[in-house]
Amino acid sequence: MIALVCLLLLSIVIVIPFWRENKLKTMNDMARKKAPGQFVKLTNGMTHYEWFGPSDAPVIVCIHGLTTPAFVWNGLIQDLIKLGYRVLIYDLYGRGFSDRPKDLQNRTFFLRQLNELLESQDVNKDITVFGFSLGGAIATAFASARSCDVQQLILIAPAGIKIEGMQFIRRIMLTLGLGDWFARSIYRWLHRRNTETERSFSSSVPNIVDRQQQELDYKGFCPAVLSSLRGIARETQDTDHKLISQFQIPTLVILGETDEIIPPSVRQQLNEWNANTHIALIQNAGHGIPYTHSPQISEILKDFLQPQNTAVK
Repeated sequence: MIALVCLLLLSIVIVIPFWRENKLKTMNDMARKKAPGQFVKLTNGMTHYEWFGPSDAPVIVCIHGLTTPAFVWNGLIQDLIKLGYRVLIYDLYGRGFSDRPKDLQNRTFFLRQLNELLESQDVNKDITVFGFSLGGAIATAFASARSCDVQQLILIAPAGIKIEGMQFIRRIMLTLGLGDWFARSIYRWLHRRNTETERSFSSSVPNIVDRQQQELDYKGFCPAVLSSLRGIARETQDTDHKLISQFQIPTLVILGETDEIIPPSVRQQLNEWNANTHIALIQNAGHGIPYTHSPQISEILKDFLQPQNTAVK
């Protein structure tokens, strides 16, 4: 009898996270009514995007990270425009106002979304690619695959480098079944806890913590995070960086001194892969650099972008 009760309780504990995920809000036309920008239907679903700046300026496409949608760039957009760029931001599948397809979020998946989005906007060359965290891995893969079309590559705390930390949690997330349960239960609590630690930080994006936590209200967000961790985030992008070096694409990497997710120690690995990479370290900065240290990033970008951009006045 005791064994039966224990089995029943265990079954409930296992089932509840999946049941709760199914009861969350759906990202649909109703939810998108409050969205800024525009939408385009691509192979894997609807993609939300926004343009900023003059239509005749060089294009810089900004790719956000694992859990924070395109609004993560809001504190940098005006400075990029002042540097002479037309800025394109968009929500990766599973985040923000974009659809939540169930496909594995690997390199092919993310490059298809980006390539199709750029094609829909008639953007095909002289592109500056700017990626943050997971977006850094996508930007690197894109620059490697379309080296003739990429003018410059900028990476903030990029994924795609083997990191030794948090191996226990990583193994759990990558384990079929256990990881699916973990993503829908414990990870939800971890995401709230980790974002809450930034509540007192100065941010160039208003209500950044609340907006990050609101992602948990929608069906498909946690599975998308898990799928990315099982997909492109598992890659070590040494081959990509070496190809980028061969094609002499100007590359800037910005790291945070106190970042525990992508620690500054990755500098050595990046320099081994591409000795021409310019690496900048921001003091007292953690992983959320795009919104916690926007002015410092803008200053670094001035030095890196201006020599490359003839549109700057």
